[in-house]
Amino acid sequence: MTSPQTILKAWNLRARKELGQNFLREPTLAENIVHLAAIGHQDLVLEIGAGLGAVTIPAARRARRVIAVEKDRQLVPLLQAELLAHGLQHVQVMETNILTLDLNRLAEQEGQAFVVIGNLPYNISSQVMVKLITERRAVRRAVLMFQKELADRLCAGPGNRTYGRLSVLLQYCAEMKVLREIKAEMFYPKPKVGSTVLQIDFKTCIEPQVSDEGLMVRVVQAAFGQRRKTLRNALAGGLLPLGGAGAVAVLTESAIDPQRRAETLTVADFVRLTDAVGRYLVRIDRQA
Repeated sequence: MTSPQTILKAWNLRARKELGQNFLREPTLAENIVHLAAIGHQDLVLEIGAGLGAVTIPAARRARRVIAVEKDRQLVPLLQAELLAHGLQHVQVMETNILTLDLNRLAEQEGQAFVVIGNLPYNISSQVMVKLITERRAVRRAVLMFQKELADRLCAGPGNRTYGRLSVLLQYCAEMKVLREIKAEMFYPKPKVGSTVLQIDFKTCIEPQVSDEGLMVRVVQAAFGQRRKTLRNALAGGLLPLGGAGAVAVLTESAIDPQRRAETLTVADFVRLTDAVGRYLVRIDRQA
């Protein structure tokens, strides 16, 4: 594996800060990440942010097929040249924004769900996770690199100051495991913080299951939207058509103290609360 500095210089390119580009500089690390992802010969791999191909190439040596998504059009010909040089013809490079790609449709076209891999730019990591949660029918497993602070947030439990909206939504539908930590020195350019490799396995059976996942997203967003406020005040704040009386009603029905704050609730608490909000909205709609 040629160093990122050398490759970029040869192509008269630079890492683009606005796209959050930090390239792996250690080949054994890229191999290790692919090994940890447990990619097999029958797997269909979707790579988010293929970059210079550091992970793409070892993944393609194991997988049946790889779809490498890269937004930066300057990197696409470079990536294609690297793949050609390694004789990897079963990799499709897609010059597109992962956030606009219909994963469910693509998986249906391919005939199987994806193993998703990637070194996620910090500036879109949260959006990517929301997308994977929403379109998880297309994802069999994900092994992703996050900046450490976001990985900590995703894995945080109730009572932790980093526990928040994404923690709840991801833990509702997935199991997570930290696979390894990566020092900042392993990337070029060197980021300010290290990264964490997380394995995310979406559940085939969710228990307890919420009645309306879209409503749950809104309830969680409302609850964490004003973290310092009590749940009563946060839920009455306008994102949901509850008002003060409605907020107290749904919290009481859910056996949740209205004076608690969002970060104290478990995922199961949010499921009960969402179902209570759903029933309340049906009641007021019938009365209207």
